[in-house]
Amino acid sequence: MALETLPSPATAWHTLEADKSVLLLESDRDSGLTTKQVEERLQTYGANELVEKAGRTSLGIFIDQFKNIMLVMLIAVALVSGAIDIRKGDFPKDAIAIFVIVLLNGILGYVQESRAEQALAALKRMATPKVRVIRNGTVMEVAGRQIVPGDVMLLEAGVQVAADGRLLEAQNLQVRESALTGEAEGVIKHAELELEKDASLGDRLNLVFHGTEVIQGRAKVLVTSTGMQTELGKIATLIQGIESEDTPLQRRMGQLGNVLVTGSLILVAIVVAFGVITTGWSKFEELLEVSLSMAVAVVPEGLPAVITVTLALGTQRMVKRNALIRKLPAVETLGSVTTICSDKTGTLTQNKMVVQVVSTASDTLQVTGEGYAPNGAFKRNASSDSMIQVSEYGELQKLLLACTLCNDALLQQKKGEWIIIGDPTEGALLSLAGKGNYDQAEWTHKLPRIAEVPFSSERKRMSVVCEVTQNAKESDLDGVNHLQESGYLMFTKGSPELTLECCTSIQIGKDIQSLDDEQRDRILQENNRLAGQGLRVLGFAYRPTLSLPEGDFNESEEQHLIWIGLVGMLDAPRPEVRQAVQRCREAGIRAVMITGDHQLTAKAIAENLGISKEGDRVLIGRELEELTQPELEQEVDHVSVYARVSPEHKLRIVQALQAKGHFVAMTGDGVNDAPALKQADIGIAMGITGTDVSKEASDMILLDDNFATIVAATEEGRVVYTNIRRFIKYILGSNIGEVLTIAAAPLLGLGGVPLTPLQILWMNLVTDGLPALALAVEPAEPNVMRRPPYDPRESIFARGLGSYMIRVGIVLAIFTIALMGWAYGYTTNFHPEGLDADRWKTMVFTTLCLAQMGHALAIRSNTQLTIELNPFSNPFVLASISLTTVLQLMLIYVPPLQRFFGTHILSFTEIMVCLGFSTLMFVWIELEKLFIRWRASKALALR
Repeated sequence: MALETLPSPATAWHTLEADKSVLLLESDRDSGLTTKQVEERLQTYGANELVEKAGRTSLGIFIDQFKNIMLVMLIAVALVSGAIDIRKGDFPKDAIAIFVIVLLNGILGYVQESRAEQALAALKRMATPKVRVIRNGTVMEVAGRQIVPGDVMLLEAGVQVAADGRLLEAQNLQVRESALTGEAEGVIKHAELELEKDASLGDRLNLVFHGTEVIQGRAKVLVTSTGMQTELGKIATLIQGIESEDTPLQRRMGQLGNVLVTGSLILVAIVVAFGVITTGWSKFEELLEVSLSMAVAVVPEGLPAVITVTLALGTQRMVKRNALIRKLPAVETLGSVTTICSDKTGTLTQNKMVVQVVSTASDTLQVTGEGYAPNGAFKRNASSDSMIQVSEYGELQKLLLACTLCNDALLQQKKGEWIIIGDPTEGALLSLAGKGNYDQAEWTHKLPRIAEVPFSSERKRMSVVCEVTQNAKESDLDGVNHLQESGYLMFTKGSPELTLECCTSIQIGKDIQSLDDEQRDRILQENNRLAGQGLRVLGFAYRPTLSLPEGDFNESEEQHLIWIGLVGMLDAPRPEVRQAVQRCREAGIRAVMITGDHQLTAKAIAENLGISKEGDRVLIGRELEELTQPELEQEVDHVSVYARVSPEHKLRIVQALQAKGHFVAMTGDGVNDAPALKQADIGIAMGITGTDVSKEASDMILLDDNFATIVAATEEGRVVYTNIRRFIKYILGSNIGEVLTIAAAPLLGLGGVPLTPLQILWMNLVTDGLPALALAVEPAEPNVMRRPPYDPRESIFARGLGSYMIRVGIVLAIFTIALMGWAYGYTTNFHPEGLDADRWKTMVFTTLCLAQMGHALAIRSNTQLTIELNPFSNPFVLASISLTTVLQLMLIYVPPLQRFFGTHILSFTEIMVCLGFSTLMFVWIELEKLFIRWRASKALALR
């Protein structure tokens, strides 16, 4: 068979018998491939590795930073300004200062963007460096990237699977596939199976997959897929196929830049045209200098740095609340979330199974206690104060003994905390036994295990055979029948329905009776009742025997068992999650549960937490598979619980929610979750149970795997966005005032430009920047989590921000222009000649700076007067205002700074005049607050 006729990578290998698979791939189960075949297939299929699409280079990322429209305008300003200074014979300090600012902004943007996507790198780290294969009839070790379809791999406990393959032989093989499927328990594999074509990935028990880990047994595997054709490769393709979109903040900043530059150019054109019309071309150079100053004034040079610092401070606060932010813009994006899709196990629940109910033929008992601590009691009902003595119930004694011995977990106490080594379900059974004073170490010594039939997905049972020692026979175990005359005891636990099928008797009290149909129906009804309460239910049985069968002890011995009872356990919800879900509801955020668990369990937990209410629909994975994407989009607004879903369904759910306009946060921990995490507006990985791949694909990592932490991080995101809007109002309101003041100078016929580009840069970076940073740490408003999330698509100017900036900018300009007119007349009358005649420019410069201090003080609240605010709730505002004022005075009175910035010494009277005019800005904003209050009270009175 030629290579071209080999089966396609999409072949359903799980439907074929092993020998047919070998034949199709022209291999040999005993001798493997020949060297020539391997070389040919390497040429055809390529190396067994994940291929990364070419991305942007570091240089490309750096160059992209200077495509920002505001930086482009600044570069043009710097070039023109430098040319004018050089023509005059002056040192081009304005141009150099602007270029430095542009370069710093470019570096800042580069640092944020250059963190390349590492999800694929994490997938690559899962590759196995060396693999044992059979080639030319010889066992050899080869590099994992040299594996080809048709190779025969040899697996053993502890190795990672290097490629997807069909099992040829398997001896007690168990593989951990949690990274791929999300299922924590190891999967028992069987080579002889032939499965249906529609079997899910987790049910393909005759296949092994690249990136999974062998935890038990040995196997011979025929490689069927390598590289990007493996299940891991398909995930890599999905990850690379998802385009990263700009965050709401990035879109808003782009919009802001476009508006500012367009508005600036229009204003410059008006000023230049008016100047040329009124004065002619003789004043063109002066008009050009005015235009340059206006262009510098309109660009908030310090804004990128202030936003970056604000986001960084937000990440620090989130870390204290157990949320680690991987990408800075995600801090603000969290505040826009409208839907949180959460896993159940470990996120909404404690990931600690706790037995709640024990049901036997005699009674149904409630079990108290929390966590894995073996402390608790047995009661007839939860409200009862009287506790049941274990010795009163023969079935309970037998059941607790079965929990102790039919168990592979260990319960240990470390540093005062009880922990489980092994499966959480089995740990819960050990905790239950401990509450009845059954010690595992003691009873494994008295009844040592000598044989077992391990759990399998077909049987859904586990059985152990224990030898009855003399120590056990001498124990005071009232109710443990047949112990004296038995040589062995077999204990079985598993699915209640399948375990019950193996039973012919039932223990009632201390007696053994024949099991009739009525009793079977009663047991199954009780099982359904407990499952309907969201409990995971296990059935227990046992059988005494005098001797063991000859040969291997196997599942055929699981017959004629004696039914003991049912145990119902619950992965209890985290106590703080119910309140967190309530906070989501108050904040207009919808919580959605997505789990692989049974729909009844998921429904009960969701109702308990308030995620859904009784009667709400639960959509299961099988139903989801049958829905087209448009049909799913019609369902997502009405479904709050998804059960029995696989990780790959998450991507479809996220896309459907986004198509309906939702802003989605999605949690995940497995490799298969990575595409959904990357697709989501906020991908949230689990810090404790998450794989490296899920963490690298995420925007945020939960250090405690707790849903409540997502809600806390959302609150921080809202605070960050509110503060960003606050200092944008502050910075741009001031900038508009500067632009209008500069534009007014030539229109009023004043000599020269009132502010140089260097002075404007000082205002934008220092006198604007320091108070803006202080406003960035303003505490949360009281109603921050009692309102719906703001529309992530809203404009940066929405909800009055645009009108506020224009209004305040005009008011600031009016006050400053009035001062400028007075100062120009005052200084030119008293100092008609010489440099001191330009002292009016320093007064304008100083007035603008001091007015911004009053603006920063007043803008802390939109409704509360400054005198009503606690000045120490944000001491950084007072500190920044004081520092900035001192720095501004240094520019006027320290000779080196005075010369560099082109300022003039002002008299005490002149400083007081500047202070008086600048205070008017503070007074205006406070009066606006009083007007807002009056209007609100009037509207309330009219209702």
